[in-house]
This record gives sequence, structure tokens and C-alpha cells, in this order.
Amino acid sequence: MAKRVKDDEDAALWDKIADSASPLKRREQRPPIDKSQAAPVKRAAPEPPPPIAQTPARTLKRSPRARAAPLDRQTSRQLEKGRLEVEARLDLHGMRQRDAHAQLRRFLKMAQGRGLRHVLVITGKGTDRAASTSFYEEEERGVLRSAVPLWLSEPDFASLVISFSPAPRRLGGDGALYVRVRALKRG
Repeated sequence: MAKRVKDDEDAALWDKIADSASPLKRREQRPPIDKSQAAPVKRAAPEPPPPIAQTPARTLKRSPRARAAPLDRQTSRQLEKGRLEVEARLDLHGMRQRDAHAQLRRFLKMAQGRGLRHVLVITGKGTDRAASTSFYEEEERGVLRSAVPLWLSEPDFASLVISFSPAPRRLGGDGALYVRVRALKRG
């Protein structure tokens, strides 16, 4: 019965608002412009682009590229079954993108310096809207799940990462990544 009272109150309020509304004024229609009387628009000729400096091919350095491909099948199976140990973990839960990017870079450099080969990066799966304290917090957390694989594929991380793939469900599934760290070149 409370619902019917609420519906009646809503209907009365709507009628009151509808009675106070008035139609919008029509805009005056402008007379059409006679194009024969309009002055022609003068356009400047586009400037040619600056010449590209030619660099000899032998002076260009090739940086190693990170592969977005998954870990090789054998390594992936060994990690999943626990035969290969995850040597270090990084949890990025709750971090902002800028902080997470810097932390990921530091972590991978540290892992490379210590000679670690297989690490786990936990991005999280995002949060439920009901559980998050604000829209922005939920957006920021959910973004890391898709941003971290992009970062790992960038040339910036190529000297640190050989390959990566999603971790098995028991270690975080879609919210975590196995990363194979590139060996540090000595000398």
C-alpha cells in the first residue's frame, strides 16, 4: 500500500511541474546568405614539412624488443605445476598508474640485478562497484589489469622482459602475470 501512496505523490508532483512548464521560444530564421556577394576566402599555401635528417643505418642502435607472446609452453607448465619457482612477487593492488609503472620498473631492474628469472606481478582484477569507495578509485584499480601487459610490451621494458603470460588461477589468474626476466648483460 505504501507503493501506491508514493505513486500518487509522484504523479501529483509531475502534474505540478508540467503545469508550470512553458514552450521554448522559436529562433528567428536567418535569411539565406547569397554566396555570390560573399568575399572569397584566401587560403595560405601549406608549408612543406621540414626535411628528415638522414642517419646512417649502421649508427642506429637496435634495442631488444619485449615479446607480447606468452611464455613458452614448457616454462609455463613447469611454473603452473610448481616445478619452477616464482622467485619474487610484486603486488600493485591499490596503486595509481604512475606509481605502479615506476614500482614495476624498479622491481624488474632489481630482479634482473639479482639474477632472478621468473617473477609474478599481481595487478588485481579490479573491484566491484559496491566495494570501491569512489568511481575514480575503481577506475584506477581496474586499469592496471590492462595497462601492465601494455607496459611490458613497450620498448622501455624490452631490456628487462623476455616474455610474460597470465598466471594460473591458483596464483591470481587474470589478475596476475608471470614475467620472464631478461638476463643482465655483463660487460
